[in-house]
Amino acid sequence: MTNRGKQRDGTRRNGTPKTYTRLAHPLVRDEKGGPLRRASWEEALDRAAAGFRAARGAFGMFSCARATNEMNYVAQKFARVVMGTNDVDSCNRTCHAPSVAGLSAVFGSGGGTSSYEEIEHTDVIVMWGSNARFAHPIFFQHVLKGIHNGARMYAVDPRRTSTAEWAESWLGLDVGTDIPLAHAIGREIIHAGLYNRAFVERATSGFEEYRALVEPWTLTAASKVTGVPAAAIRELAHAYARAERAQLCWTLGITEHHNGTDNVRALINLALLTGHVGRYGSGVQPLRGQNNVQGGGDMGAIPNRLPGFQDILDAGVREKFESFWGVGIQPRYGRTLTEMFEAMESGELRAVYCIGENPAQSEADSGQAMERLARLDCLVVQDIFLTRTAEFADVVLPATAAWCETEGTTTNSERRVQRVRKAVRPPGEAREDIDIMCDLARRLGHEEWKYADAEAVWNELRALSPDHWGMTYERLEEHQGIQWPCPDLERIEPSFLHGRLWEADPGRRGRLAPFGIVRHDPPVDLTDEEYPIRLTTGRRLDSYNTGVQSGSFASPLRRGEYVELCPEDAERYGVAVGQRVRVSSRRGSVVAPVWVDPALRPGLAFMTMHFPDEVDTNQLTIEANCPIAGTAEFKASAIRIEKLAGTSAEPSTEPSTERVDA
Repeated sequence: MTNRGKQRDGTRRNGTPKTYTRLAHPLVRDEKGGPLRRASWEEALDRAAAGFRAARGAFGMFSCARATNEMNYVAQKFARVVMGTNDVDSCNRTCHAPSVAGLSAVFGSGGGTSSYEEIEHTDVIVMWGSNARFAHPIFFQHVLKGIHNGARMYAVDPRRTSTAEWAESWLGLDVGTDIPLAHAIGREIIHAGLYNRAFVERATSGFEEYRALVEPWTLTAASKVTGVPAAAIRELAHAYARAERAQLCWTLGITEHHNGTDNVRALINLALLTGHVGRYGSGVQPLRGQNNVQGGGDMGAIPNRLPGFQDILDAGVREKFESFWGVGIQPRYGRTLTEMFEAMESGELRAVYCIGENPAQSEADSGQAMERLARLDCLVVQDIFLTRTAEFADVVLPATAAWCETEGTTTNSERRVQRVRKAVRPPGEAREDIDIMCDLARRLGHEEWKYADAEAVWNELRALSPDHWGMTYERLEEHQGIQWPCPDLERIEPSFLHGRLWEADPGRRGRLAPFGIVRHDPPVDLTDEEYPIRLTTGRRLDSYNTGVQSGSFASPLRRGEYVELCPEDAERYGVAVGQRVRVSSRRGSVVAPVWVDPALRPGLAFMTMHFPDEVDTNQLTIEANCPIAGTAEFKASAIRIEKLAGTSAEPSTEPSTERVDA
């Protein structure tokens, strides 16, 4: 994908942290470019409804991965029933849409195949593109228990992260070379005679094509492309294949690439090759970054699936929902979040209802994203803070926080649905998300829209999603959470998925799991003499996403944004810790202080998106999207570093990364 528009300067907002205060009253804007002012709920809802009505046929919705399942169910229903569109999506598109696409293509469902408990009782753990100790600290406690129980962990990551410090071996690959590395591991397993022949013949399809695909990727060839020593590749291949039980986990280091779905399928191939799926202790596990990313997709807040991951193109599925909802459903996939932003550019999308998301700062090439949001005829933002996205809104609706002000459920990475309960009252006039949407629906002609409580929403979802039918609120309380699928009111299914693959003839009860024929495709944004450094992005332990919820609190851990360089590059550019430099890509530039990190290798820099009001890192990232999943290549931008005249190093401290006991 080409880079459109001129390079943008993202330094205008660099500086002191922005303090976010809770929204307590509705806000409206009387004219484009004018200020937001306080309004009554009646005025705000009337204005929102009028804007949506005027843009019918050109409307899109962003749902919230931090809100409850019940909220997400009602949100996607609002888009499809009230506005007549499948253009509904969430931040799942920004992070794990390739995981859902890859898992669905192979297994028919988009969830991780194992439970957290199983990683405590496995033999080999492969953490690929995941600094789980910082990004998923609760899950990492299960990993540590597994290691203490004798499991060997292998870390595959361009950086020697805090997670890698616990690993048996760290495979420091070059950014964007995951497929060659996976293919080399697969080839070595085949040539060493370590693949599970019986499982492959019984449960998979496409093996011979896969064998031919990986054949050129010898240990030597892969080492040249990936930068990983051949001996390390061989060690991981043999350890993974010989293990009785093995878990392969990944996060955004795999998915946030222009070929993220292919990356996911390359990893799934290794599980199919060795039979490490469909049994207790063995599986493939995408680790979700927010409390309800999995649940948002499960509830149908995505453009191609109805609740329960039921395909919109399936006429029988549509007929069931149409009968229940009393309206027709468009027999075509809607636009992804990425495609909706492109439709803003062309004018095909004129109104957006954004609930609990901050795409102005979380989208790749954020400068372009803000320009498109400003162009909308009607932007309604429903949130708990006045985010950067809300600053572009025509109407701002104050909502409740999902984890302490709302009743409902959420679904975590292991597909476990758990109850959340209201503990405190929301501030001021803030209202429940579901109540707000129902009020809007009634203003748009759907007088029947009203739910007694969250449980009424959940029971409607259960009636439409077989995977959730057995999960009454009472049973969720009794079992302290239940993993889907749970189609029965009496029994609980095993903690792992796809056990049918181990049956004598799994093809008789479902299609065989296909190997993915995926090929290496280097990063789109190539480094050169002008932009010689590869920038990759990620998370830190102390902060959360775009910093709205964590950016303004006082903490000894918080140190703001830095551009992290290896010691060799810091010396080459003549910069020291705390010294400010200009970081530029082909899309924009920011000013940031330097941190020197020996975990990085020469030619590789690291930043986060946690502090966009100080350093807007996503001014630098590229809008090169996975054609299958629509996820952008946040992990591979080309940049240059320029030392600023007259700046000197400032004292700074780094949060402790010492080992902690399990």
